[in-house]
Amino acid sequence: MTPPEAPSSDAGTMPPAVSSCAPHNAQPQKWTALRKRADFLAAARARRQGTGTMLVQGRDRRDGDAAIRVGFTCSKKVGNAVARNRAKRRLRALARELLPAQGLPGWDYVLIGKAEETGARPYDTLRHDLSYALRKLAGGA
Repeated sequence: MTPPEAPSSDAGTMPPAVSSCAPHNAQPQKWTALRKRADFLAAARARRQGTGTMLVQGRDRRDGDAAIRVGFTCSKKVGNAVARNRAKRRLRALARELLPAQGLPGWDYVLIGKAEETGARPYDTLRHDLSYALRKLAGGA
């Protein structure tokens, strides 16, 4: 059985057969994750800014690479594994949203969740706190 022919019409009245939207993963990633312990330790020796819901450590790598790198950590003080994972998920969502616009190129950031705060506070409060911390870290650079 052959498929039916498409109706012929003017090119301006019919929508295109293929979507002109880019695929979800076509946009390059704006930051990469820190993986090595040495990178976390180097960020721990650098600048830090505490807020009510998190601690943000930041350092200028000065290596000529403009990529923003970020790491996430929550200690057992945050709670059990479920609470720690929830806090880290929220921190990753914040980083995805704010770091491409407010992070400094060539910097490493480590976002550290606080006990009973990172997972429980409203998302808008977390967003405001991260934005504040990034502004303070950039001001001293």
